[in-house]
Amino acid sequence: MRLRDPRYFKQPSIMIIPMIDVMFFLLVFFMMTSLSMVDLRTMGVDLPFASQAEQQPAAQYVVTLRRDGSLWLDDAPVDKERLLTSAREQQQKDSRFNVVVRADKGLDYGTVMGLLDDFKRVGIVRIGLAAESGAEP
Repeated sequence: MRLRDPRYFKQPSIMIIPMIDVMFFLLVFFMMTSLSMVDLRTMGVDLPFASQAEQQPAAQYVVTLRRDGSLWLDDAPVDKERLLTSAREQQQKDSRFNVVVRADKGLDYGTVMGLLDDFKRVGIVRIGLAAESGAEP
């Protein structure tokens, strides 16, 4: 008996079920990763571009000011007085409270300044303005 006798070797086979499991795992992984990259808490607006825009840590309050002048907190419409009252209460609980304003670039400058002034009137001074990073296409 020789050690390398071909009669004792099995024919190699391809196991398809483990490959399907691995592909399914990769599909789920990429789907979940892509969902975590999208900020689902905000309404879509046409933000202005800024070449020096920096990405900051997540804000507690994301206020969206749409082109029609409507205010949105995360993804729900809100009136200005309720927004300011809620923001003031949150700031009293957390000294590092901050607000990010996402204003449409087609909106009147005075409207944005009025909202910023209202936030400062109630004592909120940590305010950021959202912008798209890079040059305008």
